[in-house]
Amino acid sequence: KMNQEQIRKDWDSRGYNFGIFKDPPGQVWANFVHRTDEIVVLADGEIEIEIEGKSQQPQIGDEVFIPAKAVHTVRNIGSTNNVWYYGYKNT
Repeated sequence: KMNQEQIRKDWDSRGYNFGIFKDPPGQVWANFVHRTDEIVVLADGEIEIEIEGKSQQPQIGDEVFIPAKAVHTVRNIGSTNNVWYYGYKNT
Protein backbone atom coordinates (compact mmCIF):
# COMPACT_ATOMS: atom_id res chain seq x y z
CA LYS A 1 0.00 0.00 0.00
CA MET A 2 1.28 3.45 -0.90
CA ASN A 3 2.29 5.72 1.96
CA GLN A 4 0.16 8.76 1.18
CA GLU A 5 1.62 10.92 3.96
CA GLN A 6 5.19 10.19 2.88
CA ILE A 7 4.40 11.16 -0.72
CA ARG A 8 2.62 14.31 0.42
CA LYS A 9 5.71 15.34 2.46
CA ASP A 10 8.09 14.52 -0.39
CA TRP A 11 6.06 16.54 -2.87
CA ASP A 12 5.73 19.43 -0.43
CA SER A 13 9.51 19.52 -0.04
CA ARG A 14 9.79 19.65 -3.85
CA GLY A 15 7.23 22.46 -4.16
CA TYR A 16 4.17 20.48 -5.27
CA ASN A 17 0.69 20.39 -3.77
CA PHE A 18 -1.12 17.08 -3.28
CA GLY A 19 -4.52 15.78 -4.36
CA ILE A 20 -6.28 12.46 -4.86
CA PHE A 21 -8.47 11.22 -7.69
CA LYS A 22 -10.59 8.05 -7.50
CA ASP A 23 -11.89 7.08 -10.92
CA PRO A 24 -14.36 4.39 -11.97
CA PRO A 25 -13.47 1.98 -14.80
CA GLY A 26 -13.52 3.74 -18.16
CA GLN A 27 -13.07 7.27 -16.74
CA VAL A 28 -11.14 9.48 -19.16
CA TRP A 29 -9.72 12.93 -18.44
CA ALA A 30 -8.96 13.99 -22.01
CA ASN A 31 -6.65 16.62 -23.48
CA PHE A 32 -5.82 18.61 -20.38
CA VAL A 33 -3.21 21.36 -20.35
CA HIS A 34 -1.90 23.06 -17.21
CA ARG A 35 0.31 26.11 -16.84
CA THR A 36 2.49 24.33 -14.27
CA ASP A 37 4.37 21.04 -14.07
CA GLU A 38 2.36 18.12 -12.70
CA ILE A 39 3.35 14.81 -11.14
CA VAL A 40 1.12 11.74 -10.92
CA VAL A 41 1.51 8.52 -8.92
CA LEU A 42 -0.82 5.54 -9.24
CA ALA A 43 -1.81 4.26 -5.78
CA ASP A 44 -4.30 1.52 -6.69
CA GLY A 45 -5.71 -0.09 -9.82
CA GLU A 46 -4.57 0.65 -13.36
CA ILE A 47 -3.96 3.82 -15.32
CA GLU A 48 -2.82 4.96 -18.73
CA ILE A 49 -1.27 8.39 -19.11
CA GLU A 50 -0.79 9.90 -22.55
CA ILE A 51 1.51 12.92 -22.78
CA GLU A 52 1.84 14.71 -26.14
CA GLY A 53 0.65 11.55 -27.91
CA LYS A 54 2.98 9.12 -26.09
CA SER A 55 1.21 6.58 -23.85
CA GLN A 56 2.53 4.86 -20.77
CA GLN A 57 1.01 2.53 -18.20
CA PRO A 58 2.85 3.19 -14.94
CA GLN A 59 2.81 0.61 -12.17
CA ILE A 60 1.68 1.40 -8.64
CA GLY A 61 4.24 3.75 -7.09
CA ASP A 62 5.78 4.95 -10.36
CA GLU A 63 5.99 8.73 -10.58
CA VAL A 64 5.04 10.28 -13.91
CA PHE A 65 6.13 13.83 -14.75
CA ILE A 66 3.86 15.94 -16.96
CA PRO A 67 5.58 19.15 -18.07
CA ALA A 68 3.77 22.48 -18.05
CA LYS A 69 1.70 23.13 -21.20
CA ALA A 70 1.87 19.48 -22.34
CA VAL A 71 -1.41 18.07 -23.66
CA HIS A 72 -2.22 14.98 -21.60
CA THR A 73 -4.97 12.43 -21.05
CA VAL A 74 -5.46 10.10 -18.09
CA ARG A 75 -7.56 6.93 -18.42
CA ASN A 76 -8.64 4.21 -16.02
CA ILE A 77 -7.96 1.17 -18.18
CA GLY A 78 -8.70 -1.35 -15.43
CA SER A 79 -11.91 -3.17 -14.51
CA THR A 80 -12.00 -1.67 -11.00
CA ASN A 81 -11.84 1.79 -9.46
CA ASN A 82 -8.39 3.30 -9.40
CA VAL A 83 -6.76 5.79 -7.04
CA TRP A 84 -4.07 8.20 -8.13
CA TYR A 85 -2.27 11.09 -6.54
CA TYR A 86 -1.53 14.30 -8.41
CA GLY A 87 0.42 17.41 -7.58
CA TYR A 88 0.90 20.73 -9.30
CA LYS A 89 4.09 22.74 -8.98
CA ASN A 90 3.46 25.73 -6.76
CA THR A 91 3.91 28.95 -8.72
